[in-house]
Amino acid sequence: MEAVILILGLLFFAFVALGVYVGVKAVGAAKRGVDRTITQARRTVEETTLRAKSFGQAGVGGELAQLRLALRTSMRATQEALRAGAVEDASLSESLGLFQRLSVHGRELDEELRKLERDPDRATVASLLPGLKQRTERITHSADSLRWAALDRARRFTDDDLDALNAQIDVEAGALRHWTVEPDEPRSQGQEHGQARERGQGSGPADGAAQSITAPDPRRQTGYPWQKASRPETTN
Repeated sequence: MEAVILILGLLFFAFVALGVYVGVKAVGAAKRGVDRTITQARRTVEETTLRAKSFGQAGVGGELAQLRLALRTSMRATQEALRAGAVEDASLSESLGLFQRLSVHGRELDEELRKLERDPDRATVASLLPGLKQRTERITHSADSLRWAALDRARRFTDDDLDALNAQIDVEAGALRHWTVEPDEPRSQGQEHGQARERGQGSGPADGAAQSITAPDPRRQTGYPWQKASRPETTN
């Protein structure tokens, strides 16, 4: 009896622990989902603000907003392209590693540009713009090169597969159109019927009767796969 109680107690605590574990995992997953939603919303708001500044604000502030917007757009597009391509092409894993290293420089530059947007010394910020533009162009150029190389690689694989498929279809289409009669095939039905008539005229009545044609047995005929089987006749 004590053993049964002990087993039941252990099972109870095991179910309680499992319930706590599942609850913690569910709360963690929900928290991560909320965090991703908040991050995405914050990113959308920030990029909308940058787009408005880049078009509506003149001077140093507008140029800094344009640099940040160009940087973030290029980096996000490259990240999405590489991650999507790596699902089907494992060779892009090295490209993803290089992009992660490039992302470190991109985040550092974006943070620096963000701080300079709030800097009151506009003259000093203006003097830094040429160097900031050069860094932005170098990073976006590298990101764009990775993205377009990955897209070209995926497009090349698609073209090769389509070429092979077209070749197979051409061969199959040619085989389907090959209905030419070969020389060694049996003669036509008209020729055989004419020869049979000649043989019938040269023979006597008895021979003609002996040579009467017997109707084929329908039960021995071979049908096509798409033909329905004939139903037997029923008698009342």
